[in-house]
Amino acid sequence: MERTVTVVPEDGLHARPASQVVEAASEYESRVTVGPAGGESVDASSMLAVTSLGVGSGDAVDLTADGEDEQAALDELETILTTPES
Repeated sequence: MERTVTVVPEDGLHARPASQVVEAASEYESRVTVGPAGGESVDASSMLAVTSLGVGSGDAVDLTADGEDEQAALDELETILTTPES
């Protein structure tokens, strides 16, 4: 399962949003990846890999999940990436 979302948090996939993505991805049985739209994806449960993507606010990213809970995993990651930081 795959979906493309636009990153809303001001810091992009750095600092707090990245840690939220990694934490969420680690909670699911599904293998979850994230990467720039049309680009190379990385393991979403690896903080180093996620922050090394250099994804900024307004950038589109591809999210993929493969496993029994893939729908729930993608839903949670989409919520994290499309919600402005408060």
